[in-house]
Amino acid sequence: MSEDESKTEDRNPVRLERDGHVAVAVLDDPPLNLFRTRTFERLREIRDEVADSDARAFVFRADGDIFTGGVDVSTFAAVEDSAEGRELAQQGISDLACFERLPIPTLSLVQGLCLTAGLEASLGCDMIWAAEGARFGLVERVVGLTPFGGGVQRMAERAGPARAREFVMTGGLYPAEKMLEWGVVNRVLDGEGLLEKGMKFAHELAAGPTVAHGATKQIIRAYLDGGVEAADKITPDTAAPLFDTEDLKAAVQSFLAEGPGKATFEGK
Repeated sequence: MSEDESKTEDRNPVRLERDGHVAVAVLDDPPLNLFRTRTFERLREIRDEVADSDARAFVFRADGDIFTGGVDVSTFAAVEDSAEGRELAQQGISDLACFERLPIPTLSLVQGLCLTAGLEASLGCDMIWAAEGARFGLVERVVGLTPFGGGVQRMAERAGPARAREFVMTGGLYPAEKMLEWGVVNRVLDGEGLLEKGMKFAHELAAGPTVAHGATKQIIRAYLDGGVEAADKITPDTAAPLFDTEDLKAAVQSFLAEGPGKATFEGK
């Protein structure tokens, strides 16, 4: 490894910040915010730190003009055979889906170019907001690969199988507006307002009944995994414990005494 490559590996490519009850992971590895070994390691660390914290919402964003240029291709050059490829894929899915397993609301804020691993990590978030002019792609076809970090199936989950096939097989760069039309992105905003409005929304989520939000995530996941019947099966056991939460008890009393919309929540 050259001296420059060693410095790249030593740099902390993702930092974790706190803004009140919102935890923020910031991808910061200029100029392209490429995903390297240390990036994946740092995502695992951040997942664990946020899960063990009192954060009530999570934001994934990036510094710079682009979100990410994707995975450093030298990562693939180091894979010698299918056994190593299988291990890389298994680890990649675990790393890039890590935000998906957080029990709090998660939001990705995307600007500029968002490729491969960065898109896969964003697809693991509950919602994606994009800046006007942002472009998205799973472009692994250029090196003879299919996306191995969970992007194929999560695109199919959001956009449908036919669109996912097109998106991956063409390796094209799709604008934020098309991703909004397909249901991959939740909102498209003016680039200058993305961070401010996105953080405001994250704070609104954090101020809500976050235990109930976690239950909502579990029910939706059950639906995605097994359809309405599977979601119906887990809903009673998932929703029932909410009646023991301080948030629900206080909110019900607030509603009865003051009407709707006056309650505050503590995430307990």
